[in-house]
Amino acid sequence: MERTAIRRRLRWQVATVTEVRRETESARTLVLDVPDWPGHLAGQHLDVRLTAPDGYRASRSYSIASAWTGPTGSTGSSGSTIELTVERVVDGEVSPYLVDVLKAGDPLEIRGPVGGWFVWKPGQEGPVQLIGGGSGVVPLRAMLQAAAGSGTPMRLLYSVRRPETVIYVQDLKQLAASDDVDVRLVYTREAPPGEPRVGRIDAELIEQYAFKPGDGATTYVCGPTPFVETVANLLVAAGHDPADVRTERFG
Repeated sequence: MERTAIRRRLRWQVATVTEVRRETESARTLVLDVPDWPGHLAGQHLDVRLTAPDGYRASRSYSIASAWTGPTGSTGSSGSTIELTVERVVDGEVSPYLVDVLKAGDPLEIRGPVGGWFVWKPGQEGPVQLIGGGSGVVPLRAMLQAAAGSGTPMRLLYSVRRPETVIYVQDLKQLAASDDVDVRLVYTREAPPGEPRVGRIDAELIEQYAFKPGDGATTYVCGPTPFVETVANLLVAAGHDPADVRTERFG
């Protein structure tokens, strides 16, 4: 059974785009119907492959933006609707097509899920600290969805340049309405009226909003490589055990 599941994850299959949602000027969420999806853990990613008319192929990895519930809300079954959120990369080979061209009804070749370290599992003990930069919030949103209703204390520190670059504005508001979830936006370039602070995540913010080293939290940090390295170093300097800090980076 295990070998069969691995083969399914490594095999390319064709999904169908059922919906495209605008998140920001440069980011879109793609809702995919995947007939033979084996299920996934929050935090995993998949590969997307595009094939040009001349046969040239390009593939990229993208974090899965949604929690796994299975078809019609059941668990442990094959087939599902999953979501990807893609931010356009200037001069990119894959992301401009996914953001600007792909539409409902189009096919999309995918493979996965992939990854077993940067994941949140149901029943996992302890609170969860999430720290994301830009589109690094994508797998963290899946974790928030997966843990909803579980009673797991979760905190999200989300670094963005300005208000209009916040991905999942409405989703984050709804998730933050839970007593178990705290969401803090950190603006680095321009803040909305009434927000007193503009700047990057630093030691002061970590001390003020993150779980303490003794709280037993698992921390997930995702974003561009410089952001992830800076935040991970801040956490370790604050006394957090490096073994409890899981990172995923891009760029």
